[in-house]
Amino acid sequence: MIDRPQPATEFEIRAADTDDRAEVDRLYEICVRTAAGGEDATAMFEDPRLPGEIFVGPYLRYAPDLAWVLAQAGQPPAGYVLGVADTASFEQTLEREWWPALRHRYDGEAVREGTADARSWEWITHPRTAPAELASAYPAHLHIDLLPEAQGGGNGSRLIRTLLGALRAQGVRGVHLGVGKANTRAIGFYRHLGFEQLADEPGSLTLGMDLRD
Repeated sequence: MIDRPQPATEFEIRAADTDDRAEVDRLYEICVRTAAGGEDATAMFEDPRLPGEIFVGPYLRYAPDLAWVLAQAGQPPAGYVLGVADTASFEQTLEREWWPALRHRYDGEAVREGTADARSWEWITHPRTAPAELASAYPAHLHIDLLPEAQGGGNGSRLIRTLLGALRAQGVRGVHLGVGKANTRAIGFYRHLGFEQLADEPGSLTLGMDLRD
């Protein structure tokens, strides 16, 4: 039997290289290119790094063991999944170490009101935190983003399952995530994987999964 090479389009999952500045920048890029309900939001931002400062950077810094990327051989990542095992502890760490540094680095007075940058600045100055009841029952949470060329073919499912397997190995009892109501494709994707609705808020849903099953 002859072993045939993998197709050039085959995507593989590997641990994120948090020490590689180019890779970190790429993950920031993926974040903004999927920030408009899964669509490219780059043109909406004066500073396109802002979404990554909220949804990528702190995960790579404080939970690197729960960060994976999806990439073709020899190519930059086309997607990622990031998570933390203990949301409450993570949020406390960010309030001590991550958000103050960003508040010092960025000039909030220069942000134009009503812009995407202003909404990000609002998050940095008043970060959202998980309700105590949610964080107790579903202590982990995650973020996943894929560029269009990596969507389909089960790539997103493989990334999620990689993270869920790691959380189960750590004995984590449950995981949650937030998703915009307008992103119906993502909602269907999560529900197909077994996530259930936990909360319904204006503009967004909170979904969760019990990892003890």
